[in-house]
This record gives sequence, C-alpha cells and structure tokens, in this order.
Amino acid sequence: MMIKQGIPVSPGVAIGPAFIMGNEDYRIPQRFVRIDDVEKELQRLDAAIEQVCFELGEHEELASDRLGKQYGAIFAAHQQLIQDPKMISEIRELIQDKCFSPEYATSKVLEQYAKLFQSLGNQYFAERSADIVDLQHRMLKHLLGERREDLSNLTEPVLILANNLTPSETANLDKKHVLGFVTEAGGRTSHTAILAGALEIPAIVGVGEFLSNVSGGEMIIIDGYHGELIIDPDEAVLERFTASRQRHFEEQERLKTYADLVPETRDGERITLMGNIEFPQEVEHCVERGADGVGLYRTEFLYLQEGKEPTEQVHYEAYCEVVQSMQGRPVVIRTLDLGADKIPGALEKVLLQNSNPMLGLRSIRLSLQNQPLFKTQLRAILRAAMLGDIRIMFPLVSTLRELRQARMLLSDVMEDLEDEGIEFRRDVPVGMMVEVPSAAILAEEFAREVDFFSIGTNDLIQYTLAVDRADPSVANLYSAGDPAVIRLIQQVVQAAHRENKPVTVCGQMSSEPRFLPLLIGLGIRQVSVTPAMIPELKEVIRNLDVKHANEISSHVSGLDSARDVENYLRGELHKICPAYAVDF
Repeated sequence: MMIKQGIPVSPGVAIGPAFIMGNEDYRIPQRFVRIDDVEKELQRLDAAIEQVCFELGEHEELASDRLGKQYGAIFAAHQQLIQDPKMISEIRELIQDKCFSPEYATSKVLEQYAKLFQSLGNQYFAERSADIVDLQHRMLKHLLGERREDLSNLTEPVLILANNLTPSETANLDKKHVLGFVTEAGGRTSHTAILAGALEIPAIVGVGEFLSNVSGGEMIIIDGYHGELIIDPDEAVLERFTASRQRHFEEQERLKTYADLVPETRDGERITLMGNIEFPQEVEHCVERGADGVGLYRTEFLYLQEGKEPTEQVHYEAYCEVVQSMQGRPVVIRTLDLGADKIPGALEKVLLQNSNPMLGLRSIRLSLQNQPLFKTQLRAILRAAMLGDIRIMFPLVSTLRELRQARMLLSDVMEDLEDEGIEFRRDVPVGMMVEVPSAAILAEEFAREVDFFSIGTNDLIQYTLAVDRADPSVANLYSAGDPAVIRLIQQVVQAAHRENKPVTVCGQMSSEPRFLPLLIGLGIRQVSVTPAMIPELKEVIRNLDVKHANEISSHVSGLDSARDVENYLRGELHKICPAYAVDF
C-alpha cells in the first residue's frame, strides 16, 4: 500500500480501479482470473509474447533495410528483453500463484523493472527503462485486443489518474463511468479543479509524480476530503474508507432537508445564496438545492467543448436554457474569461504568445482586442435577457478605461440590434468582477459606474499574494485567510455600501463553510457558491447570528497571519455547527 498527498478540490470518497491517462490509452478491465482459467490465461500470455516478438522482428527488418543495421538492433534488443526467462517467469508466477490476469501481471512486473532501471541513476539504464515501458504497451495492446478501451469509450466505473487534465478533458468526463480523478499537477482553484466541483466527483490535484507507482486496473482510493490517494489499499483501509463513503452518503441525505429552507440567520438577516455554474445542466443542481439564482455563469465551456468560437445562436440557446430553468430568479452571466489555464484551439496562438500568460492577454483584455468575438456574446446575452432576469458581468477589470470600453461596446451592440429590428433588453444590469488589487483599491470610483460588484477571490488572492494558484509548489502560500486579502474584501464592501451597490463573493472562498461567518461579518449579504455546497452553507447561515459574525470579523482584523485566521475560523465554525467536527 502507498499513500500520496495532494490538494483536495472536490469532496467525497471514491474507490475503484485505476485508469491511467497519458501513460495508457487502454484500461485493464480484469485484475484477477478464476483459478480454473489459469492455464488458458498462461496460453494467452505466451501467444501475446509470440505476437510481440513477431512484430518486433518485422520492425527490426524494416529498420535495418531503410536505416541500417544499427537501428534494427534496437528492436532486436527489445526482442531479447521480452524473451528474458527471469522476467517471463515472474509474470507467470503472478498468474499461477495469485490468479492475476495476464494484463495486470505483465503491467506489474514490467513497471517494477522500469522503476528499477530508473533508480540506477545512469543515463544508459534510464533509456532502457523507456524500452521496457514501450514493451509494456506492446504486450497490453496484444493482450487486450478488442477489449481495449479509451476514455471516451469506458464501459465500467474507473478512477482517472493523469499528469494533468485539460479543462475540455475534465468537462467531457462521464460521471456514469468516472468516479473521481487525481492529477500530478494543478492547484486548488485551477479551472480543472473548479470543473471537478461542477461534476461533483471526488478529486485531488497537485500530488506530484506518482503515475509510475500505479498499474492500470490497480485498486485505488481517492479521499477528496483530506487529499489522499491510496494505492493498493490493504483490507483494513479498504473497509474504513468504504464505511467513510457510506457516512458521506448519509450526511448528504441529511443535508437535503435544507433544500426548501430559507438561508436566514437566527436573528432574521436574509442571506442571498446563489450557485456558480459552468454548464447549463448544472441549473438542475441549483434548483434542487433551493438556490436564489445563478450568481456566476461561466461561459468558457462554449469555447472549450468545441475548441472554436461558438456562434451567436450557440450562445443564445445556452443562455436561454439557463434563464428559463431559473424561472425568474437572477442569472449573472460572466463574459468570456479565457486565460492561460483555459486555452481553446481557436485562440491558442493568440494566448500562447504571452511570455507570462497570467499577466497577459486574458479575460476582458482578450475580449476588448477581439471585438467581433465579444460582440457575438453580448448580442446573445441581450437577446436571451428578454426571457428573464439576466445580468452581465465583466471579468478581470483592472482599470476604469477597460470598464468604459466594455460598456461602450455594449451600447454599440444595442444599436446594432435595434437597427436590425431584433428584440433585446436594454436595461440589463451591468456589473464587474473585483479580482485584482487595482480594482479593489479603486472600488469607490468603480462603484459609481456599475450596477453591482462580484468579488472573485480566486484571482484576487493570486494577484494580491503573487502566488500562481495552479502551482502546487507554492500552494501553502495561497490562502483566503491572508490578512491582506481580507482587508481588500472589506475595502470593496465598504465602497459598494457607500454607493448603495450590492456586492457578492463568488470565488472558492465563499464555498468554504469556515469563511462564510467572516464574510457575513464583513458586510457580505450575497454569496455565489458551488451548487453542492448550498445545503451545508444554509445550515451554517441558519445556525449563525449577525452579532456573532461581527465578533468573528472584529477578532480576525487583529490577526496577522493566514494560519491564525484559518485556525480561528475553523474553531468558530465548530461552535456554530458542531456537525462540522465530524471527520469523514
């Protein structure tokens, strides 16, 4: 058994066989075989070795004829490796003694040899390690034959393991067959992590190198609460996590009772609790849990799914689906927020020209420099607004000039629609994300020109603390509890209140129960959160009173480190909701 620690980004426990992306474009469907089938499986192993040898012989001959005998010798060496009596004996023993399937036994033994060669610290042996990995792939290809499966053609539940998942890969995961995922790279608020929350499957990112320690089909556990990946668990651990998974299910059933309850504090203060969504179908999650609306509708999926710019009609249909499903409740649509971590094919060339993409052409800057793309989206939003309470929000605004340019383009689009005789709503509320320190510092000036603020804490933390939120090596520095971040949030809230403008917090910070009392104490009365968290946050709100929230805010203002803030908030949460002391 091996345990790897990463960053938990979506809660829950998942148990099942590993499907390794990147290393494999196949899945080992069977780990064990019946004892009566062992002889037949050994024959299948021998047949696969024979097929691989024949294939390598053909490659040797072809390479020798075209490139010279020294290149053909590469494949001859591979033949010698796959025919090594000791290695074959080890594979056969696993099949005979442990009833492992030939696929699993082959993968297990060859991976052990590959790791042994890698550990010798010699360039020659490191290259031989790559040869063994190649042989492993060849053997599995022949052993699996037509049973070979790729990610888009899964037929049984698996747990995905990968170096990283692109947003489009994550968006296309099928929840029926993907129980959870773990990546070597990534951070707490990377787009892939956000999508995991949207899919509501257990996920861990930023684990570091571990793929070489896992065989396809091997039993693994994903602990999305504590960020643990457990490889080849023993019976006691498996039993403990099976029980943990059941407790989690029971807790979710208990929280369902909050769906129809109003998020109101014990002393009668109404908190508006809305949902963040990525895909139109997520509206169902918001409605089921009693959300007051959609406070953040991310629209990047329209670009990421197809890898090209969507048409106005594609935009329009997606927005109509959401606004109609919300039945009069507000839907805040954030305009295109593509950046370095969310690059679709059509815009890849533009975005990758930046030497530092997170500080380069992204979000509102990208939209303002690609006006036809921006206008297409604005046209669709204005048209869909005829069907309900739609609001427009511009992301990553850092200067008043950017805001004014965006509003001017919005006016131009209105004139175009009017000239074309197309129905649209003219009085759509227009707001902006507060995600960079410059916007927070000038919040009072911005508040005079927008209808509302929404504080995006993910980027605000990143830019305030100069910490790449997708880099696990500095994950310990990325903290919503940092006093500088809290002070900026307070500054924005005060500026908005002076201008009588509503302010929402829509970043990951608002989805974490321990931070909610602090935000309420800072004067926040609207939050937009991951839909799965709505019931838990309702429970926190209904067990809290504003006086206590104000006391929490006052105490936090005297703390000077993120660690002290987070420890204090965790303790206060347990006082408000003792249920949060439960460790799943």
